[in-house]
Amino acid sequence: MSASVQVIPVEGLPEVTQDSPLAAEIADRARLVAGDVLCISQKVVSKAEGRIRDLGAVTPSERARKMAAELGKEPEMVELVLSESRRVVRAERGVLITETHGGLICANAGIDSSNVPGERSVALLPKNPDASARRIRAGLRDAGAPAVGVLIADSFGRPWRLGQAEVAIGCAGLPALDDWRGRSDRDGRELEATAIGLADQIAAAADLARDKTSGTPVVLVRGLAVVIDEDGPGAGALHRPADEDLFR
Repeated sequence: MSASVQVIPVEGLPEVTQDSPLAAEIADRARLVAGDVLCISQKVVSKAEGRIRDLGAVTPSERARKMAAELGKEPEMVELVLSESRRVVRAERGVLITETHGGLICANAGIDSSNVPGERSVALLPKNPDASARRIRAGLRDAGAPAVGVLIADSFGRPWRLGQAEVAIGCAGLPALDDWRGRSDRDGRELEATAIGLADQIAAAADLARDKTSGTPVVLVRGLAVVIDEDGPGAGALHRPADEDLFR
């Protein structure tokens, strides 16, 4: 891995709507070289995949109404969260944490309204972010782009720490984890537990080149020798198994 890394915003992308040719538009504007990693905001992937919902068209269930009253949330929003979740992890003090059908544990099933046109419109997470990353990577190849990695990133809160940080919810063309177990540290001691969340680190670094108002949903990270030929296991490899989770 190189000691010098560049983080470069991709400028000039048009507003993304359902069925926008996202990969082709990125390939047309990003000056890609082999080995680059493209970090793409979840929001534009959700828009391209038609994962936008109007809260006015949602009919909340009795369960959603009861939870909304307890949490101080809109019943329609709670209904969408429940429909996108396999289980509720915690619901108290105005906070609703769930596990999505795809295995992500996050607030409100990752649903939010920032940078979504429409007074009551919200964006859902992509149904399968790893599959989305693979499709975009294939689309880049079809558009003549060199071999690159693709990350789909979203802002998550973190237990035990204040503030949100960008994490990878989908990836293709690079390992999500850099497993150092079995290697030695510089003093020759064998590492027994070290596994670096590589995809999350790249996602967080890319976010330093943009903010919520920048209108820059795609950033490329250059200088990392991490891109592989195959798509790889995806960001699903970052999900901690239930039997290893001391807090579940």
